[in-house]
Amino acid sequence: MRLRNQSSASEFLLLGLPVRPEQRGVVFTLFLAMYLTTVLGNLLIMLLIRLDSRLHTPMYFFLSHLAFTDISFSSVTVPKMLTKVQNQYIPITYEGCVSQTHFFIFFADLDSFLITSMAYDRYVAICHPLHYMAIMRQSLCATLVAVSWAVAFACALLHTLLLAQLSFCADRTVPHFFCDLGALLKLSCSDTSLNQLVIFTAGLAAIMLPLLCILVSYGHIGFTILKVPSTKGVCKALSTCGSHLSVVALYYGSIIGLYFLPPSNSTSDRNVIASVMYTVVTPMLNPFIYSLRNKDMKGALRRLLSKKTEFSR
Repeated sequence: MRLRNQSSASEFLLLGLPVRPEQRGVVFTLFLAMYLTTVLGNLLIMLLIRLDSRLHTPMYFFLSHLAFTDISFSSVTVPKMLTKVQNQYIPITYEGCVSQTHFFIFFADLDSFLITSMAYDRYVAICHPLHYMAIMRQSLCATLVAVSWAVAFACALLHTLLLAQLSFCADRTVPHFFCDLGALLKLSCSDTSLNQLVIFTAGLAAIMLPLLCILVSYGHIGFTILKVPSTKGVCKALSTCGSHLSVVALYYGSIIGLYFLPPSNSTSDRNVIASVMYTVVTPMLNPFIYSLRNKDMKGALRRLLSKKTEFSR
């Protein structure tokens, strides 16, 4: 579908991060380091899973897709944000803005569905260990990933098509570091009630329902482990669920606060900071949470390095 090239919205001006001129160098270096950590950390995950046959299991199958999604999710917004830090007056075209919105929603929803699939995998592994291989068949894993991609794409496409029908007012200044759907709707001169309704209903399917499934899965995991009458069982429960749920709370908490709760008197700067938490910080933390603290991943990394050392000799 050809996007409507309206004269009133040929381009938008992103305000970027609320940074003072004297702070730009420090902020640029900080976010560049975070972005490189995200890309390199997740690429390392994908490489290890690809090369080590011991990691060809359902859990790491989902993790490899999550790593790719996190790289893509950050790449949709962070490079443009870094450019804005260096030069505040770089506009983005209407088509570029709508495309960024589409891919942002797509990878955000895909991230949510993949985390949910991983939570279900851990639920089966801990609560039904004897039936794990029978339940988590290769066909089921592939189906879960394929459905995640399809539903995420459908949700993003729906939002994009509705956004493309809107007219925009003369003020094309977006108080954000990317083309956020909510911020764009505030600039529209059209009736956005349908867009708001779709945000709420699609959000229930793509955000709230997966969150509920994750909480139920980890609740069962915690309850199963806590039935072990020992302090070691309690520690294992906290180790299994605590770090994962901290990332879930950070990611979903920011999204729910921004898009689903009634608007408050909070400033746009606070909304930008909240967006940074789930667009930049969470993808960077995922390699540490899901992999670098994992014994299997550490073992795979040691084996890869030892092979490289032997080859160099």
